[in-house]
Amino acid sequence: MNVLIVEDETAAATNLKALLLQIDPSIRIEAVIETVVETVRWVKDNPLPDLIFMDIHLADGQAFMIFEQIDIECPIVFTTAYDRYALDAFKVNSIDYILKPIKKEELRRAFDKLRRLSAPQVAEYVEQTNRFVTSRSRGFLIPFRDKLVPLTPEEIAYFHTSDERVSVATLDGRTLPVDRSLDTLMGQLPAADFYRANRQFIVSRRAIADLSVWFGSRLTLNLCVKTPERIVISKARVPEFKRWFLEGV
Repeated sequence: MNVLIVEDETAAATNLKALLLQIDPSIRIEAVIETVVETVRWVKDNPLPDLIFMDIHLADGQAFMIFEQIDIECPIVFTTAYDRYALDAFKVNSIDYILKPIKKEELRRAFDKLRRLSAPQVAEYVEQTNRFVTSRSRGFLIPFRDKLVPLTPEEIAYFHTSDERVSVATLDGRTLPVDRSLDTLMGQLPAADFYRANRQFIVSRRAIADLSVWFGSRLTLNLCVKTPERIVISKARVPEFKRWFLEGV
């Protein structure tokens, strides 16, 4: 059996490789990949393995970003250290879902499950996995303490950056750290619903309570939640903002 490992933690990848070979010495580890970008490239350039072990949280983003760019037509076992996020959903929509640190008996169970499935059943799991992760990729998984917090665009009030740190604020008052730049986020958010107000803020249309005319023909955005600083639209960008706000373009 050929296996691909998508894992950004060296110790975790080493442990997984050792356990796989203990379970079945004939297993061939095709590659160990650490990032979303490298995974997309590898899958495009190589024959698909029989099975992929994929960590959800990778060095350059979440694994769901992979499925925004390519379809993966082979079974996947998801792994993560965040034990409180959607465990049941992953078990239903993938071959298996294993919590770190990975144990041999859990790996063996995943292999036993795969071997029991007929070819049509495996194909059905592959289709379910692609549908599931594609739907999840429309939102965000935010690491917070011992879990991943799922957020949809509809829940977000704004993104803010300060001292090279990015955070997201929700409409219900939560603030969480984000591991992506504002530029990256703007490429992933629905343009009709989110606006890059300035270098510090991306704001959601849903969060805008009203606008104030400020010095020098600028605008300030007043949101329905507290912000760490005033959100100012420069004079040069006021026409663009008004067009976005009124027409969604």
